[in-house]
Amino acid sequence: MTKRRDVLKGAMGLPLLGTILPGLQQKPEEQIGDFERDYFKELGLRTFINAAGTYTALTASLMHPEVIKAINYARLQFVRLEDLQDKVGERLSELLHCEGAMVTAGAASAITLGTAAIVTGGDQDNIERMPVDMTGMKTEVISQKTHRVGYDHAMRNCGLKVVEVETVKELEAAINEKTAMMWFLNYSNFAGKIRDEEYLAIAKKHNIPTLIDCAADVPPVEMLWKHTKMGYDLVCFSGGKGLRGPQSAGLLLGRKNLIQAARKNAPPNGNTIGRGMKVNKEEILGMLAAIEVYLSRDHKKDWALWESQVDLIAKAASSIPGVTPEKHVPEIANHVPSLRIRIDQSRVKISPEQLRLALRNGHPSIETMGGSETVDITTWMMIPGEERIVAKRVKDILLQASVE
Repeated sequence: MTKRRDVLKGAMGLPLLGTILPGLQQKPEEQIGDFERDYFKELGLRTFINAAGTYTALTASLMHPEVIKAINYARLQFVRLEDLQDKVGERLSELLHCEGAMVTAGAASAITLGTAAIVTGGDQDNIERMPVDMTGMKTEVISQKTHRVGYDHAMRNCGLKVVEVETVKELEAAINEKTAMMWFLNYSNFAGKIRDEEYLAIAKKHNIPTLIDCAADVPPVEMLWKHTKMGYDLVCFSGGKGLRGPQSAGLLLGRKNLIQAARKNAPPNGNTIGRGMKVNKEEILGMLAAIEVYLSRDHKKDWALWESQVDLIAKAASSIPGVTPEKHVPEIANHVPSLRIRIDQSRVKISPEQLRLALRNGHPSIETMGGSETVDITTWMMIPGEERIVAKRVKDILLQASVE
């Protein structure tokens, strides 16, 4: 079997791609390792180079070696789960400059547990009755229309009705005695008519708790405390995206009393909305390690590496007449150097979809994103050196399709 390590080594010598880039954190073979069994091959699965980004369907990210060490440490010993959440929560609160913190089973779990905390107030009777019997509990959550992209199901699990608004006037009119909380999707901050600061100010004026989803919004590192410092009551993050912790872990940060209420709705407690959202000791400790590693990184150095990787692929693509690479950085979420490749199909007889399929079906397989107009590429989830393979493959496929 040809190993990814061997392909990477071969790509290092390609004349087109030059010499090895500076600032590599680890050699690819040290990350991949050698194993007695190739489980994915045995299962008939193809692995791929991730040129798409931190998408859950693509298994998001690769954990830092320090995270794996923490997981391996935890797997060999028993500890009381509640005690572990207590101590890790305290440490995370210190690191992330917030009152309270807990590790959850991903960002969606954090949304559900945060909602449950606000709705039940940590009252045991409310916890056991929700969502079937909402007597005495508030049952509405307000969301901007542009923020309803599917994640609010995590709130509806708690028995809440989502009330859509678009303007400040509609928001003010929607607040009533049934309003449990106001929800904000940070990814859509610039898509809605009410920005995060104004939304928060209105919530505070009416004494309505707020929950903001920042799942994929790291980097930059400052996002980890931006919204708790602004005054949002609860903030959610994915653990397995830019933080590169366990993909099945996440973070709920915010007011200490609400974190305590969220914990009452979560495992190991039974008869709760979150009982199935179990986070094991390995993931809890792994998430702490991921935060410690992320905060200690040289973020400028990481950014420079990603830029150089994107530049390499852009240069390869632009060498084909009729192909235009556009470098950009998304404003919010996946805020990293990225690339859009546009193709003049009168000069290069291949569509963006055909290019994506060719990259996916080749060897090694490469996953990218995009729509009918572009092929979209990011490099921040690549093992250093893989950008060389991607650059060569993109150029070769486009060259074969070129009519010039």
